[in-house]
Amino acid sequence: MELWKLRLSMLATLALIFGLSTLVITGVLIYVGTFDLITLGIIVVTINIAQWLIAPYLVGAIYRVREMKQDENPKLHQIVNEVARKSHINTPKLMLSQIPLPNAFAYGSPISGNRVAVTQGLLTTLNDGEVEAVLGHELGHLKHRDVQIMMAASFLPALCLYIGYSLMWSGALGGNQQSKGNSGSGAMIGIAFIAFSWILNLFTLHVSRLREYYADRHSVSVVDDGANKLSTGLAKIVHATARIPKTKQQQAQTKNFSGFKSLFIANPDTAKEDSEALYATQNGQQLVDEILNKKVTTGDRFIEAFSTHPNIIKRLRALQELGKNSPSTAV
Repeated sequence: MELWKLRLSMLATLALIFGLSTLVITGVLIYVGTFDLITLGIIVVTINIAQWLIAPYLVGAIYRVREMKQDENPKLHQIVNEVARKSHINTPKLMLSQIPLPNAFAYGSPISGNRVAVTQGLLTTLNDGEVEAVLGHELGHLKHRDVQIMMAASFLPALCLYIGYSLMWSGALGGNQQSKGNSGSGAMIGIAFIAFSWILNLFTLHVSRLREYYADRHSVSVVDDGANKLSTGLAKIVHATARIPKTKQQQAQTKNFSGFKSLFIANPDTAKEDSEALYATQNGQQLVDEILNKKVTTGDRFIEAFSTHPNIIKRLRALQELGKNSPSTAV
């Protein structure tokens, strides 16, 4: 696939599936006159739990993920085991995502257990040290329970969004227990709820970016020279993703993947912008230096506000600072 356009859509696809299901169910409840906020809250909680439980299997299907056997790549298994030991967590199941996009992600649920996946593109783009640093970042997500944290952080924006749409629908349908005047008022309140949900979502995205910084810090703490290895690894990932050629067919294939970007170590959606400062060199340190010489513009900050991942310039600068005073123990 032509993957610089690949908008890997994990959480957005799940949100679309479960969100539309919730709205349909809510619409039915409104129509028959049994809708209330308690019912909606129960529905949203149920959907979020179901999403958490079955998400690993959806991820596996979408990204063509399979388990990587011990004898298939013993060195990579050894790296995962060692990083897990230093992180003081159980070793997650090592998976291979059969796509050329260079990236990695950690995920799991009580049903599937914890998993960490690397893509074929990552193994061909990075050297062993950089792969180790990337895995340190991903195991940091598992140690910090970021999947659960982000699910909880996303609950209120989702609930407000569903309430807003439900009130709008109730106003449009008239509702069995409302006058026409109250219906119009309910519709306006619904619009306000939807706007509020978008505001809450900006805070959720901010939390997501903070978790990325936290996972970076963990990688630096458990991998020797982790700051430099992760810096060059991220620069190569951004550069390689932006340089992957595109075709109309592959563009169409990638439209279903845009929301899963929050799982990945680098956001593929902003790879083109992040790599504008990079020249054609493949030397990792040169790529890092090119990024660090850039200034963070107002436009960069605006784009970052709507991103699940930090701006690449700010992220690499934070890693350079961590490298100067690298902690000796995992966080």
